[in-house]
Amino acid sequence: MPVIVVEVMPKAELLDPQGKAVAGALARLGKNQFSSVRIGKRFEVTVDGQVDDALLAEVRELAEDMFSNSVIEDVVSVTVTETAPTA
Repeated sequence: MPVIVVEVMPKAELLDPQGKAVAGALARLGKNQFSSVRIGKRFEVTVDGQVDDALLAEVRELAEDMFSNSVIEDVVSVTVTETAPTA
């Protein structure tokens, strides 16, 4: 089954407190080669049937309206994979 993957990240101009906390933890662990960390969200939408342009447009609309908060987040990608990833 095809899976549509939507990735959402905080807007670049906004602070990312979670990312800052992880970056601080990395520094405390001696991992000083990382200058920053940003944390986002990933949505995986499994599709029954084929993915066409109309369905992708619908998922992009959902991504903008439902999966993300357009005031503080950007939808950075909407991609299609052939099968659901295995755990």
